[in-house]
Amino acid sequence: DPSNVIIAIAVVYTPIFARVVRGPVLALRARDFVEAARAVGATSSRIVVRHVLPNLMSTLLVQVSLALSWAVLTEGALSFLGLSAQPPAPSWGVMLSEGRQYLEFATHLAVFPGLAIMVAVLGFNLLGDGLRDAMDPQRR
Repeated sequence: DPSNVIIAIAVVYTPIFARVVRGPVLALRARDFVEAARAVGATSSRIVVRHVLPNLMSTLLVQVSLALSWAVLTEGALSFLGLSAQPPAPSWGVMLSEGRQYLEFATHLAVFPGLAIMVAVLGFNLLGDGLRDAMDPQRR
């Protein structure tokens, strides 16, 4: 079932997000603007939404783009090994696995799904880099 694979991939990559965000959150908690907001009487949720999250967005966007890349690779690898989507499900890993049988006389059956995975991973990584550069508060 594809939803089981999606849930498994999400569970595996969630601790990575927690680890990446924890350090900056601890550093931001001690900053003067957070203390000033607390002194004015802002609630914790308002401080998080107005002060902490905007400073974490570039980090989170880069991490999301990397996680999407890893998820594409993980799903492709699992379906290639037969542990995820099964034929006739549309999965690049399944297409690679089935195309492997015909490499001698129909290389395109394996090359194009591999290229699609490569382009998707590269695209997610470049998107994350571009968003990080555009949203980084230190670059403004």
